[in-house]
Amino acid sequence: MQRSTALGIPILSENRMHVPANGRIFAICYPIIAAIGAPANLLAIVVLKRGRCGLSCCITYYLVAIAVSDFLVIVNGCILNRIGGIYFRDTALGTTFACRLSSILILAVRDGSVWLTVAFTFDRFVAICHQNMKNRYCTQQTASVVIGIVCTLSCIKNTPFYFIFRPLYNLNGVPWFCIIKSIYYNSPFWQAYDWLHHILVPFFPFLLILLLNVLTISSILAANRARKRIRGAENRADQKVSNRKKSIVLLVTVSLSFLFLWATYVGRFLYVQISGDGYFGGLEFNDPQYILQETAIMLQFLSSCNNILIYTVAQKQFREELKNVLIFPFTTFRICIKW
Repeated sequence: MQRSTALGIPILSENRMHVPANGRIFAICYPIIAAIGAPANLLAIVVLKRGRCGLSCCITYYLVAIAVSDFLVIVNGCILNRIGGIYFRDTALGTTFACRLSSILILAVRDGSVWLTVAFTFDRFVAICHQNMKNRYCTQQTASVVIGIVCTLSCIKNTPFYFIFRPLYNLNGVPWFCIIKSIYYNSPFWQAYDWLHHILVPFFPFLLILLLNVLTISSILAANRARKRIRGAENRADQKVSNRKKSIVLLVTVSLSFLFLWATYVGRFLYVQISGDGYFGGLEFNDPQYILQETAIMLQFLSSCNNILIYTVAQKQFREELKNVLIFPFTTFRICIKW
């Protein structure tokens, strides 16, 4: 059985149940997401670290940081938490300490991934819309500082969640599994903290990404119109205008992807807060609330699978470098055979 909270983290109990069809669907989907998301982010890290994609050091730093965060989301959230909770319940992952630590790590790396996306979007906004600030802000040093601050604050913000859990039971002196303390639901402090937690991720980040993208796209469109007037040839091919159009497509894709993959999570949170009706443990895996909860969490993991692809696959140099990385083992093997 799984008990869950508004945090979206499963709290495992000792019951062993035959999982109905819907339970089996998620038991299959999570391994598929892990099998795709983990290698995809690792490949992105390798390709970007090679520094041959025609990107500046500043952009590369942000993209590598996003890929690392997304990889950790897949490892901690999907593999250790979800898959581990389904297939390896009686291991060390089921102890109360591991449950508490896993909760903090999942939330910290998830928040880090979201806010690094915001930081990268802001960096591109400055680079495109404020050319006078570009040389001062869009630098390798600034990117390093921003990434460090985001990761540190994400850890600090989610550390208090370690204290909301208590053991489900003790066996031979070892506390097993987690259950949320009643004070989390009754204390005004924890209720305010829970609202703040959800406002910071994903409400505020989405609004920021949407606003920055709108401003950036408006600036690009205005620059394109001015450039066409200066060139005096509306229908003549212009490589710079073409590149700006690709930027618009990329920014719109980022916004729509983030909105779509987080919409279910946001909708479920608002529904539970307003109606008080949610999945807080039970034996029915056919429960619509359980299906909605797991679907929202699964879409979050998908967001960690596609974020880096949205930013980089559209780049021709990245595709070429990815191809080189994929064929490198075969090329090396062929050279070794000839030697």
